[in-house]
Amino acid sequence: MKKYLSQNKLFLLFLTKFFVSYLILTFVYQSYLDLYNGQNFEVDAITNLVAEQSKDVLLFFNKNASTEKHSTQASIKLFYNSKYISRIVEGCNAISVIILYLAFIFAFTGKWKPTIGFLSLGAVAIYILNIVRIALLAVLFYNFPEYESFLHDILFPLIIYGFVFMLWFIWVYKFSIYAKK
Repeated sequence: MKKYLSQNKLFLLFLTKFFVSYLILTFVYQSYLDLYNGQNFEVDAITNLVAEQSKDVLLFFNKNASTEKHSTQASIKLFYNSKYISRIVEGCNAISVIILYLAFIFAFTGKWKPTIGFLSLGAVAIYILNIVRIALLAVLFYNFPEYESFLHDILFPLIIYGFVFMLWFIWVYKFSIYAKK
């Protein structure tokens, strides 16, 4: 057993750091969500902000867009060209994706300054990509409603998770302690 642990020390250290940081971040996020009462259809502040910023992206491109609180669900309704297009729920705010990203980068930590910089810039980039994703989905749902399932369930998750994977790849091979100098 001792030989196994010494042979796999780096891998086991990575797994430990990943799971511990993932669990801590998830606990903190869940504690934040517990401040809101889903039974009363309360929407958390981050999801609210994401909905408003997605609407603002559509308005920036001179599109008719609006949002309103859903009366029977903990979500925000998104309207595009005066048509109800979709609801934005807590899972749409990309925080879970950002937590996954942060845990991985932390598990492959490098020097603290570049690590904090990459963590911050990557989280902001994922957040912005998610806002653009929601705005694009609204336009595509409006114009191509028959592809809603494909767009929402396959194409856009592939894009956002592909982006996260690309950031991980860049981190591991360019900036982490394992990067070849």
